Amino acid sequence: MNKTLLVTGSSGLIGSEVVRYFDKIGWKIYGVDNNMRADFFGEKGDTRWVQHQLVDECQNFEHVELDIRDRKSVLELFKKLRPNFICHAAAQPSHDLAASRPFDDFDVNAVGTLNLLEAARQFCKDSPFAHMSTNKVYGDAPNNLNLNELDTRYDFADLQYADGIKESFTIDQSKHSLFGASKVAGDIMVQEYGRYFNMPTCALRGGCLTGPNHSGVELHGFLSYLIKANIVGIEYTIFGYKGKQVRDNIHSLDVARFIGAFFDQPRIGEVYNIGGGRDNSTSILEAFSRVESITGKKMKYKYSEQNREGDHICYISDLSKMKAHYPDWDITKSLQTVFEEIVASWDKRLS
Repeated sequence: MNKTLLVTGSSGLIGSEVVRYFDKIGWKIYGVDNNMRADFFGEKGDTRWVQHQLVDECQNFEHVELDIRDRKSVLELFKKLRPNFICHAAAQPSHDLAASRPFDDFDVNAVGTLNLLEAARQFCKDSPFAHMSTNKVYGDAPNNLNLNELDTRYDFADLQYADGIKESFTIDQSKHSLFGASKVAGDIMVQEYGRYFNMPTCALRGGCLTGPNHSGVELHGFLSYLIKANIVGIEYTIFGYKGKQVRDNIHSLDVARFIGAFFDQPRIGEVYNIGGGRDNSTSILEAFSRVESITGKKMKYKYSEQNREGDHICYISDLSKMKAHYPDWDITKSLQTVFEEIVASWDKRLS
């Protein structure tokens, strides 16, 4: 039997990587996308170019123009396709935008996720369902941890967080941003459909997901936008925390590989913190130095004392649960490789 995969947000960073990954191993893939990113972020956020690439380059890919908020159409699609696997990567991904468009944010991130889960329950209940959640479900609670301020970064002061933040960390009684709150709703619903209906689901709480195909903009896509700013000579704005705030970065290919591992050995209602871990962590100041060493261009930037609402001072994903459940999976793309690939991609796109 041919394996059929449905990917939402198929023109986005993770969705497109998942399409390419499974296309190479011969799966039939239906990509659901309506270029909502262009509506959210304008021309610079447009992902039609990715859609056209996938249609041209992937033999087993079929694009489906559909808005996941359209419940009737989602149900009809699942009834028709009954996919063997689902990867849900569609989202409104910006803290700042959510505050100005709260209905759109919640309808995409929470209601859209519910539409997909219920369609899966009705028409392909046993098909593994991998959902791209976010570490923002923890709100700003990580900022309450004891931190050391070092020369170029903040870091956890307590030994129990040496490897990062585990999935058992609280998501309650903290400031999330409206984006974080809508993603919490989707995340919990994915778990609940797993536990309540005994469906093979997982919520992947991403750190900074990145890679050469990212259409990074100032409001979303930290590393991609930072590197683009260096190459083009855009003045980058650091929002608070002295530029020492830390993120762990994971290449989109390593995310796709983990989704593949989950599809091979699905579990019920699971949660994983999926990021680059300590080895792939960087502060903004450290990212400036790294990209300057690759491009030879000095970073232009200004500093704003006002940090973003709900922003993490230091966040590193603890990967131990992922590795324990899926011992054949690990990070394959180093931080240096991630930087070099993104630089090369922007050079190509901007030339």
